[in-house]
Amino acid sequence: MRAVLLSAFGGPDRLATAEWPVPEPGPDDILIRTAGAGVNPVDLQTRAGQHAAHSKVALPMVLGWDVAGTVVEVGARVSRFAPGDPVVAMSAQMATGRGTYADHVVVAADIAASAPRSVALADAAALPLAGLTADQALDLLDAPPGGTVLVTGAAGAVGGFVVQLAVARGLRVVAVARARDEALLKELGADQVVTDEAIPPGAADALMETAGLPGAIAGVRDGGVAVSIVPTRPPLTERGIDVRMSFVEQDGTRLARLVGLVDEGALTVRVAERLDFSAAAEAHRRLAAGGVRGKLVLVPAR
Repeated sequence: MRAVLLSAFGGPDRLATAEWPVPEPGPDDILIRTAGAGVNPVDLQTRAGQHAAHSKVALPMVLGWDVAGTVVEVGARVSRFAPGDPVVAMSAQMATGRGTYADHVVVAADIAASAPRSVALADAAALPLAGLTADQALDLLDAPPGGTVLVTGAAGAVGGFVVQLAVARGLRVVAVARARDEALLKELGADQVVTDEAIPPGAADALMETAGLPGAIAGVRDGGVAVSIVPTRPPLTERGIDVRMSFVEQDGTRLARLVGLVDEGALTVRVAERLDFSAAAEAHRRLAAGGVRGKLVLVPAR
């Protein structure tokens, strides 16, 4: 099969397409024919070697955490899926060694979910990592319905899901983003949109930090809660605010619930552009440059 391989840590030019063995599913796995693979910040970090000390995956490696595609083979103990089923999954590539920038991907059946029916299968690859990150972080935030949550990076992939899922939980959302994103965020359900220079001090009950803005904690009331998904720039505790870190976990059951929200029209999957595997380096450059609205999705040539 064709895959995007990382031969050595470094810049985007280290990525190249090459022939790679089709993976064999184990008894609890499914083999997926890839329709789309999402590009995420963690892929850029892994490519640059930032996670090398915490990963047991040897070079050359296949990057990628998000996959959407069609089941072509199931393991002997798998009963949830059958060949022909459209599915989505998040594979924690640094731990599993199973990257998704490839024509075929193997994942454990219990981390996969049936794909949403209301979006194109390739575009469904924009859901798993960002959606799970947002939903699990909101669980950790544990804000009561009716409370106000300040969301940084609200127009980003994770932030956009946070806004929508927070609204679905009955929260009032103050979105932190560029002024040009106000219309988008109002459409996603935000009650108010402010720039990072205009965060109202102490106005929110809680902070969801997806952008690494240390000063955003000033927008939380005394004794509130802050959850960050940015381990390199966590908020500093002040004024009795409970600061927590959230790290995404594989979860097929929760992913299935998110798929249900997509098909109900309660959760919008945003895709900026589809690019061929051969443009993986360009996708990494574009994501690193910032300003991408929606997910960049890599698709195999057919």
